[in-house]
Amino acid sequence: MTRYTAILFGLLAAFAPMMLRADEAALATLKAGGHVMIVRHGLTTPGFGDPLGFKLDDCATQRNLVEEGREQSRKLGRLLRERGIVIERVLSSQWCRAQETARLIDAGPVETLAISNNLYGRPAQREAQVRELRVAIGAWSGKGTLLVVTHGSVIFPLAGTNPREAEGFVLKPAPGTAEGFVIIGKIGPEG
Repeated sequence: MTRYTAILFGLLAAFAPMMLRADEAALATLKAGGHVMIVRHGLTTPGFGDPLGFKLDDCATQRNLVEEGREQSRKLGRLLRERGIVIERVLSSQWCRAQETARLIDAGPVETLAISNNLYGRPAQREAQVRELRVAIGAWSGKGTLLVVTHGSVIFPLAGTNPREAEGFVLKPAPGTAEGFVIIGKIGPEG
């Protein structure tokens, strides 16, 4: 190992705990209301996509949350409540793992939103779906926070980066812009 590699690993080890903590500015922004938080579902059984022949209306045919993913979702919900963040509306992908994440965050009734559905294995849907989601985020004008629970395959083309499980981005709606929003920061279950 070179000297520079050792220094780099040392710096990463020193700053890793801070990088895993919630962005305080993002939490403050959410508390002020009028923003969107887009979250990747919690940890699932290993793999990518879903088994062949899966059905949206049959959770047994899909990859689902494991207990660690359930706990991540509960922790994120506790963090939001402890910080006094008002979730005005909760939207979720139709996939069971996203809906379960949204329910375990426990911020209110969960509605499904097809434009937040998983894009893995569905590349023909990507452009139109991401465009529609940008418009929906940009149009949010509620007093509280809009929480959208989705998949990494949706967040990556939307934000250009992929959060970890049960982690998400705080977005400031920016209607009329190409992106539809500005990324304020990242929040995860660890707080």
